[in-house]
Amino acid sequence: MKSPFLVIKKPVVTEKSMANQQKSVYTFIVAPESTKPEVKSAVEKAFNVKVEEVRTVKVKGKYKRMKNQLLQGKRKDWKKAYVTLKEGFRLDII
Repeated sequence: MKSPFLVIKKPVVTEKSMANQQKSVYTFIVAPESTKPEVKSAVEKAFNVKVEEVRTVKVKGKYKRMKNQLLQGKRKDWKKAYVTLKEGFRLDII
C-alpha cells in the first residue's frame, strides 16, 4: 500500500471547488496511476475522515505557446479526484 501523500498531490483551490466544499465534496490532484480505492484509503488515513464516494477525471494537458508565440509546448496530463465525505465529517484544507 502506498503512502497517502504519494497518492494525493495537493488540493484544487478554485471557486467551483470551494463552493462544492459546502456539500462535503473536496477536490484533489492525485497521482495519474492511482485508483479509486487507493484515493479513498489515502484520504481516510491522511485526514482521519470517512469517505462515502470517489469520482476521478483524467484531465488532458493544454497546448501553450512560448517564446514570442514561435514555439508550442504541451502541459502534462493529470488526474483529479472528487471525494465526497460521509455525513458529519469536514476537512479544513485552507
